[in-house]
Amino acid sequence: MSGQITNALPDIPRVYTAICEWLACMMYVAAVPRTVPLPRTLGVGAAGLVAVVALQYLAGTLPLTFWILGMCLAFGAMWLIILFASGNGKRTALFLTARAFVLAELVASLHWQIDSFIRPDDAPRFGVWPILVLVVIYGVCFAVIWLAERHNFSGGELVAPTAREALTTIIITLITFAMSNLSFISTNTPFSGTVGQEVFYIRTLVDLCGFVMLYAQQEQIRQTRASLELASINASLQSQHAEYLQSKENIEAMGRLAHDLKHQIVALRAELDPQQASAQFERLEASVNEYSAQQHSGNPVLDVILTTKTRTCNDRGITFTMVADGKLLDGMDSMDIATLFGNALDNAIEATSRLADPEQRLIKLALHRHGQFAVVRVENYYDSTLRHAADGSLRTTKRDTRSHGFGVKSIRHIARQYGGEVTIDPHDHWFDLHILLPLPLTKVD
Repeated sequence: MSGQITNALPDIPRVYTAICEWLACMMYVAAVPRTVPLPRTLGVGAAGLVAVVALQYLAGTLPLTFWILGMCLAFGAMWLIILFASGNGKRTALFLTARAFVLAELVASLHWQIDSFIRPDDAPRFGVWPILVLVVIYGVCFAVIWLAERHNFSGGELVAPTAREALTTIIITLITFAMSNLSFISTNTPFSGTVGQEVFYIRTLVDLCGFVMLYAQQEQIRQTRASLELASINASLQSQHAEYLQSKENIEAMGRLAHDLKHQIVALRAELDPQQASAQFERLEASVNEYSAQQHSGNPVLDVILTTKTRTCNDRGITFTMVADGKLLDGMDSMDIATLFGNALDNAIEATSRLADPEQRLIKLALHRHGQFAVVRVENYYDSTLRHAADGSLRTTKRDTRSHGFGVKSIRHIARQYGGEVTIDPHDHWFDLHILLPLPLTKVD
């Protein structure tokens, strides 16, 4: 240590610092989607408050040379609070803790600077008015930041930051902390202050800049992920439409082939009359009928989708039943029809294919009118554990959450384009996808 601060302000009371750190942690726990029950969050929060207060007073008993150790202990306690109170994973907790740490430094410094400026020198630190000032400043600051950060972390499931994103956040936090506290270590640097109020002004300003950088970083991450998600949804739309076009060509070709084969079978049967040959030709005819069979719902695009998925179900031993009034889809874009029903049935087929018992491989589809709405209902049997996000939406069961889970998002995206809504209701081992579309079908965007 070198140099001294003239007219140095008294240190921030450690209980104030501890409360500020705890509030910063709980503010982020409240702002992000949680994956743990509320009682656990409240219990961890209560225990965390006791822990951070105890750690602050413990750090106060250590020699000044162990100041960095005390700050590391405080950071670790904050990380544990966010980790166990939100349940969002170690890397995500580290990412949030870095933001909470800078926020706590900023709010604590701002409060103490204002408090020292308006409080007379002979006034007590823990009187009624100082406590009121603390409550007002802490309350306003954390309420404003919560409203801002809730928007930054909106969504049903909090995607874990990449290693690069987490590393960038830690670097910003370390630089901000080092620069904001440099004057307390040495006043003999070009970036240090020498007067008490000046030192706190530098600290508050640097902490503010650091937090703004972290906020901007999260906004950039959010926008980048939104762009990637939209690109993935559009890719899914194109893929389903391309599959529809290919299926349409294949079905038409098979229909022509089946028609020709039927005539050939009639000719052969007229020439070959033995009983054994007749039985063989009957089996051949049944096979041809299977491939020539097509769905007729009243909508040619839906017919192609249903015919293709029916054959897929037959190949996988899945019982697929449907009742569909395709005329209700008049006015819907062909790409939207292909994507809506293609994704819904693909998800059902994928889930049902994993069932070991063939008797449980069941899929039902219904498309009917109810009042002024077209109702689409796709049901499939399942025998696994479903994972839910904080908002009640379902999580993808695949390991790569960044590359999957866009099927339902595509369905929601299309439904909302027509002013509709999508609900998912898993009950009694039946997964029920319910789509409600107002009639007549016209895009609202």
